[in-house]
Amino acid sequence: MQDKKQARLRRARKTRAKIAELKVNRLVVNRTNLHIYATLIDASGSKVLATVSSQEASLREQLKGNGSNVAAATAVGAAIAEKAKAAGVTQVAFDRSGFQYHGRVKALAEAAREAGLQF
Repeated sequence: MQDKKQARLRRARKTRAKIAELKVNRLVVNRTNLHIYATLIDASGSKVLATVSSQEASLREQLKGNGSNVAAATAVGAAIAEKAKAAGVTQVAFDRSGFQYHGRVKALAEAAREAGLQF
């Protein structure tokens, strides 16, 4: 029997295989109980183009310390979109790392879309 983490990683593996087939940049989301992280990885999967997390000092001041809510996810989504545009990336594949597309993950994705990323 699989535990919760193994099941999530199994789902993530299937998604990443499909994204690798498409050969596009991917926006990877990871969440913990305390923070949320977004990383932009190039099409080959070997180079990190940009990364943003709710732990960064500039976002922590804006969020008043709580990095584990929808407001934090929205701020991280907007910030990763800005960094992606600065790196010359507009089209990405959304890799939710096996997490359910709900709550913080959904808020991050919608904020990134509103800020100009297409996926």
